[in-house]
Amino acid sequence: MYATTYHRPSSVEEAASLFTKGTDARYLAGGHTLIPVMKQRLAAPSDVIDLAKIPSLVGIDVSADAVTIKGATTYYDIANNAQVRKVISALSNLTSTIGDPAVRYRGTIGGSIANNDPAADLPAAVVALNASVTTNKRSIAADDFFKGLFSTALDDGEIITAVTFPIPAQAAYAKFPHPASRFALTGVFVAKTKAGDVRAAVTGASQNGVMRVAAIEQALKANWSPSALDNLRIPDDGLTADIHGSAAYRANLIKVMAQRAVTAAS
Repeated sequence: MYATTYHRPSSVEEAASLFTKGTDARYLAGGHTLIPVMKQRLAAPSDVIDLAKIPSLVGIDVSADAVTIKGATTYYDIANNAQVRKVISALSNLTSTIGDPAVRYRGTIGGSIANNDPAADLPAAVVALNASVTTNKRSIAADDFFKGLFSTALDDGEIITAVTFPIPAQAAYAKFPHPASRFALTGVFVAKTKAGDVRAAVTGASQNGVMRVAAIEQALKANWSPSALDNLRIPDDGLTADIHGSAAYRANLIKVMAQRAVTAAS
């Protein structure tokens, strides 16, 4: 690992100021991506700015209409929050399946969606629940936030301060996990709003990262039932093919995981 200067700011403003002063500064949330890359000498940031202990970035607020999760809140805290489990159980269930206990104790919601790993679970929840991402500069709608593999709408130095999830009428997430990493080979999050609209987001399957599937949304809006997807064929264009499964295999997994998610939600 190359030499770096480590900072632990006490406020978002201090963190943002430290970022502008570094020649190649990086923010640290859970550290599950940045630290391994630094250890392999594939990254050499001049400054590492730790966001995990900033008080204003940790916590969960639940209102009548939404759940707001601060950017440095860990997967463990989301999974074990009684209010979240009551109003969006799909979100607490999803975070309980990420990695292992060590990962869940350190990983943060802001770090996950800022990194935008194509097999990460939380981007699917953000998109399917039509969440809004609040930063120290602005608010970004879910459909505008994710831009492709490891790419987001965030500007250099921008910090995710919170993610706000509207409370759905029904929602669930189902994934086929990699047996070692627990990342999603394919995961599908389905959500039905109180107004009857349906959103379905897929992670782990596309070459471009998290995506919505209009055919699933239309079928479930007409009939919120696993059987509504029985005759649906998901095209494999643009899907990932690797040693774990072909594009056609993942296309079938999208359908199967969507049906399991609807079953769980119902």
